[in-house]
Amino acid sequence: MWRALASNMLTILAVVLFLLAGVILWGKAEYSAQGPLGEPICFRVERGTNMTRVSRELERAGAISSGVIFRIGADYSDKTADLKAGSFLVPEAASMAEIVDAITRGGASTCGTEVVYRIGIGKTATVVRELDPATQKYVEQAQFDPAGEAPEVYTEKRKEPDTRYRIAMAEGVTSWQVVEALKAIDVLSGEVAERPLEGTLAPDSYEIGPGTERAAVLAEMQERQSLLLNAAWEGRQAGLPLGSPQELLVLASIVEKETALPEERGLVAAVFVNRLREGMRLQTDPTVIYGLTKGQGGLGRGLRQSELRKITPWNTYVIDGLPPTPIANPGKASLEAAAHPEASDFVFFVADGTGGHVFAETLEEHNRNVAKWREIEAQQGAPQD
Repeated sequence: MWRALASNMLTILAVVLFLLAGVILWGKAEYSAQGPLGEPICFRVERGTNMTRVSRELERAGAISSGVIFRIGADYSDKTADLKAGSFLVPEAASMAEIVDAITRGGASTCGTEVVYRIGIGKTATVVRELDPATQKYVEQAQFDPAGEAPEVYTEKRKEPDTRYRIAMAEGVTSWQVVEALKAIDVLSGEVAERPLEGTLAPDSYEIGPGTERAAVLAEMQERQSLLLNAAWEGRQAGLPLGSPQELLVLASIVEKETALPEERGLVAAVFVNRLREGMRLQTDPTVIYGLTKGQGGLGRGLRQSELRKITPWNTYVIDGLPPTPIANPGKASLEAAAHPEASDFVFFVADGTGGHVFAETLEEHNRNVAKWREIEAQQGAPQD
């Protein structure tokens, strides 16, 4: 009898072990299989929460089929203790394994609110935007002058710990504009002891956070620009009439201010390089403007003839060669254009009224182009003296 009982017990144990193994295999398959989510969602993990609460919220959101399997899978992969607070994009049909990885991996939130401080040539602006999980595109919620009164949505989003902050610096802004913009960004801290030299800040995107030091932001901008300038100088075209990286930086800043069209940068650089080689004055309006404003804002109007004749260190209508300093902070593309100008015999160019320029090799051809531009200026009511 005992032998039969023992045999039955072994049989039952084998069946139980078999079923248990099946359950484990099924659970592992469920953990890695496509989830039930029909469309992407932005899932927020509150600070101080735990994996149990997260699993329940994911179940309620229809993102997972089993909170138990979700928690067991997180435990089994040793990720439960790595849960991060923030807002995370959960894609359509994301598996439990993928969701666990997203909320424990660390780094910045992948959806939710982003505040962008835009430093542009014409103006600065603070933009509050939210990622739409369905389209994975940002939807603007507010835009305002950072020096003015902030809207309520900005104030509320500042209270959320997972709101992300970023500075977007445009090509061609001056160091004065950057410093003034940083002073107005209220999430930053600290003073700016000294304005960085013109041209030494890299136009780029910079991640920041509440309490980031303004000096630290400027230091990162300078470091990036130094790397870009060194790379451009080291890889420059042979035979350029430039004697130092500083001269390359000055030329790049002029190229940056002369054209906003990427396809024109190489030709604009070629004109100035050809003029330097031939001993011609550069005669570029942006240098005249910089001599008048010192980079502290725009002129707000066209240049007068008297201003074109005004003697300043930057007025390339009256000085030979390059001005003593850059006239703005050039981006990587303008640095590359200055280091690798296109092969061309052009020594003249003038605006064509469409945002671009028309180029010429001879003075006669250039004068015809200028006459056309003067007609456009007259129609626009530009001042002449």
